[in-house]
Amino acid sequence: MKNLFPILIIVLFSTCLYGQKPSKILLVNGYLHVGNGETMQSALIGIEDGKISLIKNSLAYTVEKSDWDTIIQLNGRHIYPGFVAPNSTLGLTEIDAIRATNDFDEVGALNPHVRSQIAFNTESKVIATVKTNGVLLTQATPRGGVISGSSSVMAMEGWNWEDATVSQDDGIHLNWPESIEHAKWWKEDSKTQKNKDYEQQKREIYTFFETAKAYSNTTKNEVSDPRLEAMRNCFTGKKRVYIHANEIQQLNDIVDFAKDFKIAFPVVIGGYDAYLLPRKLADAKIPVMLTRTHSLPENEADPIDLPYRLPKLLRDGNVKFCLQNEGDMEAMNARNIPFLAGTAKAYGLTEEEAISSVSLWSCEIMGIDKMYGSIEKGKSATLFVSDGNALDIRTNNLFLGLINGQFVTLNNTQKELFEKYQGKYE
Repeated sequence: MKNLFPILIIVLFSTCLYGQKPSKILLVNGYLHVGNGETMQSALIGIEDGKISLIKNSLAYTVEKSDWDTIIQLNGRHIYPGFVAPNSTLGLTEIDAIRATNDFDEVGALNPHVRSQIAFNTESKVIATVKTNGVLLTQATPRGGVISGSSSVMAMEGWNWEDATVSQDDGIHLNWPESIEHAKWWKEDSKTQKNKDYEQQKREIYTFFETAKAYSNTTKNEVSDPRLEAMRNCFTGKKRVYIHANEIQQLNDIVDFAKDFKIAFPVVIGGYDAYLLPRKLADAKIPVMLTRTHSLPENEADPIDLPYRLPKLLRDGNVKFCLQNEGDMEAMNARNIPFLAGTAKAYGLTEEEAISSVSLWSCEIMGIDKMYGSIEKGKSATLFVSDGNALDIRTNNLFLGLINGQFVTLNNTQKELFEKYQGKYE
């Protein structure tokens, strides 16, 4: 305890002032989950200027204490890469029921030029709560219309949106029309049937993309169109096209769509029926940001546990995927990202695959894996340490967190209220 006390003082002081960090940090004797499937039982991790400079076995490496500003003894705690919340309104909304706090849905159907990056609120109390479960990166994503706008990958702590930006305008979000009109539970005579306007709605998307591609083929356009300018990089491979869809008809058409326009990096978001055509998606190299697994089956004939088994089914089908949490109250429920992975583990994934599904695989799909998603030498020191297994709600208890080598605050309103009333009713 005497040795631990000064270290805790250093950590607590460092977490109070974001942006002020020791230049050389050493984490000693932690159980390392790399994020790429590998583990190390007693790891020593060196961090210099925000990047990982050293990874060794603690039992076989002699530490020169004078070489490090801060040495933190982890005593066997678990080290994880920062978890990721892809396709989320986190940072774009505060209270769902109060419209003035929601800044993710713009007027109009075709808005590729709308940028979520500049609406990201680093002071969000929701972010503070989510961060304390190990979710350190998010893909701030717009909603609404046919093309919602451009998302950006953001860190969960920073002075402002510029400071928090990890990847600016990483891709545009296209909401593919539904091929089926599902029965409405509030209408007795409502039936599930084909969408009669599906082909027309699909044709409108093709027309817009044909116009955008023609526009992108030249830099000598007489009039600059911000909507078409925002689409330019989708055809050069510098920007992803995220296509929101779940039904098998939609997924089949998306494969053809991506081929027709030679889109370099198409991504399906949702993909509930993706397990029905894994080979087609794998051959087309279209990854899936999988629909929320903590949900009910979509169809009456589906097994009750199908949503839980989807990650394993896609893994068996060699479809690259990651987990995401789009749905009701998705911003606040982003704190459950680690537990989505825990459920995927319970239903077939290995523990390290489950960890990859909320870290490295998310970063690979978003194109930021060279610096984020796993704990490897040369990458950003974006990681956290948990007292126990971070995929288990009972043991996910953060000891410390780092984003780009900077200690992050691990306090939130819920913790403050808990401590306040614990003292009152002790």
